[in-house]
Amino acid sequence: MDFQPTRDQRDLRAGVRELLAGRYGRDALRAAVDGGSAVDRELWRELGAAGFFALRLPEAEGGVGLGLPEAVLVFEEAGRALLPGPLVATHLAAGAVPGAAAGTAVVTAFDLGERGGPLVSYLAEADAVLGAARLPPGEPVRSADPLTPLHRVTGGGPADVSAYRDTGALLTAALQVGSALRTLELAVRYAGEREQFGQPIGAFQAVKHLCAGMLVRAELARTAVYAAAVTAEAADGADGADGADGADGADAADGEAAEVAGEIAAAKLLADEAAVRNARDCLQVHGGMGFTWEADVHLYLKRAWVRAEQWVTAAEAEEALAAELSRTATGGEAR
Repeated sequence: MDFQPTRDQRDLRAGVRELLAGRYGRDALRAAVDGGSAVDRELWRELGAAGFFALRLPEAEGGVGLGLPEAVLVFEEAGRALLPGPLVATHLAAGAVPGAAAGTAVVTAFDLGERGGPLVSYLAEADAVLGAARLPPGEPVRSADPLTPLHRVTGGGPADVSAYRDTGALLTAALQVGSALRTLELAVRYAGEREQFGQPIGAFQAVKHLCAGMLVRAELARTAVYAAAVTAEAADGADGADGADGADGADAADGEAAEVAGEIAAAKLLADEAAVRNARDCLQVHGGMGFTWEADVHLYLKRAWVRAEQWVTAAEAEEALAAELSRTATGGEAR
């Protein structure tokens, strides 16, 4: 079996990277930070026209007809560009919320905190909340990330997004992988340019070790995310085919669902760690410059902190992994 991306998948990733480089480069990022504009509606519509949100919708429904392996490649590039906005929620809402697939509607979700708490990101910019009949009222609260505005919902409870939870966690993990890879690039580039004692700081062993650790974390997380996407896609295909009837079929389906949930939890856990720790190490490589507002490193760190709390938190991921390990150790019987 060949686990490398296909030519079409590589072309898709390259096309998305080119689109985002042209429409949301560093100048656009800094302008958004300085202007406080979290969602660019024009760019949102361009993403919709490019198939970003309708990527997994069947062609018969106006979508692109691709799967999760392709989706994680696309979201990895969005994470690399530090593209703001409720990308995952709008993608999940394609086909369910009018305008989401085309990018004419911005959709957010109750995806923050364990099991979805009262905090909602991008509520003021959103046209709908995933799973909710209407936009709930909310009060602004301070956010660590300048491009992820938060609101605390004051009326009614959070909408149920459990059906979207695993996919949302996987796509968020892909965003984190893109962020981890980008901060690795920034650290290596700065280590090659910044000189101290007559040579680039990248020549010093301490800096080499930091960059090597960043590479290991990013590649490990990327591998876990890709593997979870392939497993989840295969399981989804098996669910749509004829399966065994009766109790044996139900047990097999439950076991497969638990395995997929475990892989996604592991991928999210590794991706969150890679994004946060790589941003911290990138800041360390930059030294005093990394702590300034003008450097971009702090933006990656702040976004990574927020994403680590979305869909599946570290505590939830650890519990899911423990449950899956217990299930496999006892021959498929969960404890």
